[in-house]
Amino acid sequence: MTNPSTPHLIAKLDIRAAGPRCRMLLGDLDGDGRMELLLVQPDDRQDVRYLPHQVQCLTAYDLDGRLLWQAGRPSDTAGGPGSDYPAQIYDLDGDGRLEVVCVMDGRLQVLEGATGRVKRTAELPDPHAHDCIIIANLTGGPRARDLILKDRYHRLWALDSELRLLWTFEGNPGHYPWCHDLDGDGLDEVMAGYDLLDAQGQVRWSCRDLEDHADCIWVGDVNGDGHKELVIGGSVTVMYDREGRELWRYTGSIESQHVALGRFWPDLPGLQVAGLDRMVREDTGKRQKGKDALFLLDAEGNEVWKEDRTTDGWLTIIETLHGWDESGLDYILAYRRGGGVYPSLYDGRMQVRAAFDAEGYAAHGDLLGTGRTQVIIYDGQTASVYSNRPETLTAAAPGIPLRQPKRLSHSTLYPGGEIE
Repeated sequence: MTNPSTPHLIAKLDIRAAGPRCRMLLGDLDGDGRMELLLVQPDDRQDVRYLPHQVQCLTAYDLDGRLLWQAGRPSDTAGGPGSDYPAQIYDLDGDGRLEVVCVMDGRLQVLEGATGRVKRTAELPDPHAHDCIIIANLTGGPRARDLILKDRYHRLWALDSELRLLWTFEGNPGHYPWCHDLDGDGLDEVMAGYDLLDAQGQVRWSCRDLEDHADCIWVGDVNGDGHKELVIGGSVTVMYDREGRELWRYTGSIESQHVALGRFWPDLPGLQVAGLDRMVREDTGKRQKGKDALFLLDAEGNEVWKEDRTTDGWLTIIETLHGWDESGLDYILAYRRGGGVYPSLYDGRMQVRAAFDAEGYAAHGDLLGTGRTQVIIYDGQTASVYSNRPETLTAAAPGIPLRQPKRLSHSTLYPGGEIE
């Protein structure tokens, strides 16, 4: 068994001024060569499933803990993190500077990343079009500049770069549709839950014999055939090719709440699929304690291992983390585990490679442009920044804006993604 390493705590920031129950987004908001932290607080009308959940307040901090700007006023009665918050960091207008796109005060707003100043606003296409925001390339050009808004479970609204309505879709779009140019025509397809839509919002094909809704979606060449596949976690975990053929189905989970692609185990061909099985929900009313478990599948959908969890906890979130150390391998970042289990990095053999000594939600990224990934564990008061090695929070190239990775401009509580 590999002994876990102790990550180096390189900064501890006071984030209380942002208010409680925030979600953290990352991006080089001011273009100084370091990423900033954007704390997004949901409004105090939020019921995580049914009522409007817009943005109450946005608070930007630098890595030294300085509050750079605040838009809105934080509320002590803000909603909880049981669903996505409608906010993303992205260079929407292509001017080389990041903006914050959000739904706030009943409108779609685009804020200047460096100052929080409102640059543009538009009416929502529907009062419920605020469950999350997805950046997409639906109209062509060298970069994504269009938006998709959605309600909680049923509808999508696509907007062009001028925030004008392109099309709508009604179906079962899941929590966070993923956009990717699967056929190489320069336009994104949209995996909207169990339906693949073209750039005009028309259904190209649909998954079959799946229940509930898609909790998360990943894109990558899993089996090494040179083409991208789609891995979807929902009632079960399935993999489809880009033409809509089901390649395999893993039924060894009760509720496939999260999946994540990566090279977690170098001895296995192709990519591996990490997953999180929510076996017992704590709110079942059957007096059972909630319980979940990690699992790992190979490229053919065969179970490599499944965690025999002995602690309580049913709200784990997992993500793929790359660039933590020199191994070149991906790790499974698991947090919000409960049962006294701190956020940790797991390798492909289910060994804990690093355990963080703080509890809370997690964000991760190359904060300094060094090619190495740092992990931030945060709660309503403190953001603790960790690295695999001792380092100072100095930009590798001061004054040169950091690129915003697609993962960070598609932030979601139900992490999906793509892997090259």
